[in-house]
Amino acid sequence: MNDYLDEITWNDQGLVPAIAQDQGSGQILMMAWMNREALKKTIELKQGVYWSRSRQKLWHKGESSGHVQHVKEITIDCDADTVLLQVDQVGGIACHTGRAHCFFRRLTGKGWQNTESVLKDPSEIYGKQP
Repeated sequence: MNDYLDEITWNDQGLVPAIAQDQGSGQILMMAWMNREALKKTIELKQGVYWSRSRQKLWHKGESSGHVQHVKEITIDCDADTVLLQVDQVGGIACHTGRAHCFFRRLTGKGWQNTESVLKDPSEIYGKQP
């Protein structure tokens, strides 16, 4: 069954972009990266698992915040170079900024403007930052 991993077009770093979309509303929640192990774990656990480029390790979405993503469906695009996860987002917060999703800044004539409110202060989610 690991043949499905060979069908993905991985970039030079062995990664593929992964988009998480709310299964119910269709809202794009976030974009992250996956390596082979992250995609395999996502399939096994039926929860979003990604590769953290900054920490250079697997990142199980919700491991710190409790805002786990329950994966309902996984598809790839026509070039097999992007993964789309249909998810149920626990807690309604997908972004580390405490917002429902990561795409909250819209380009206007005044530059980038925040269009979404913070639902929960990140310090309440993750604790005090150093």
